[in-house]
Amino acid sequence: MGVADIRSLVLIATAIFLIAPVFLLAYVLFYNSRKKKHIEEKAQMKQAFETELIKAQAEVQEQTLQTIGADLHDNIGQLLSLISLNLNSIELTEDIAKAQKKIEASASLTLESIKELRLLGKLLHGDQLVINGLAASIEQLVLWISKADRFKVEYHVHGEAEEKNTAKDLIIFRIVQETVNNIVKHADASEIVIELTFLTDMVAVKISDNGVGFDVNSITANNKGMGLHNIYKRAMMAGGRAEIRSVPGSGSYVNIFVPYQ
Repeated sequence: MGVADIRSLVLIATAIFLIAPVFLLAYVLFYNSRKKKHIEEKAQMKQAFETELIKAQAEVQEQTLQTIGADLHDNIGQLLSLISLNLNSIELTEDIAKAQKKIEASASLTLESIKELRLLGKLLHGDQLVINGLAASIEQLVLWISKADRFKVEYHVHGEAEEKNTAKDLIIFRIVQETVNNIVKHADASEIVIELTFLTDMVAVKISDNGVGFDVNSITANNKGMGLHNIYKRAMMAGGRAEIRSVPGSGSYVNIFVPYQ
């Protein structure tokens, strides 16, 4: 090997030793930048989830108050009116047996009113419903839908949660609540089926109806379906996904899949 070759090798080795730290420094800076960006993204996602959680909580409370107001007017108000009517119709001079029947009817209606008020008392907790678990909170929702006698409602639960996740329960419950409200208001349906399935590390909810259906793509493309947008968004915020399928004239169904650990 000649002197020129040795010089070339020395120069190459020297260049490598000089360049290697530069590359190493560049890699460290790039890694730290990516790590910092990842931490910032995680913090943003956490903040977004917490914001969505507060929003869902407020909406559950608002829907709860609407339900209570409607029930006070339509149900308990009618019961109290019947009690008042019965008691005001009693005359001291009338037959005792006839008066007794009216009093007994009023007592029965009073007990029914107390029962309804107790149910409303539970509902007043609003988002506190989910403390009893997702299955129980949806069952309470089904109970209130069924009371209207407008829909045949089926509710099936498969499996059970190993541990409660109150934050995700609230998000999932709000999705179910909003989906059911859309069915009640727009679907012109007579049947609603809700299926809740607890898998090993996931919760799946399917909500279907036999209503008029709609064109999902058209509504989504025209930005008309804020309710649909909220369903997609909230499922994603909880780390899951939503599927919405419908055919005009053939009902619709919503599938929600959320990791649950």
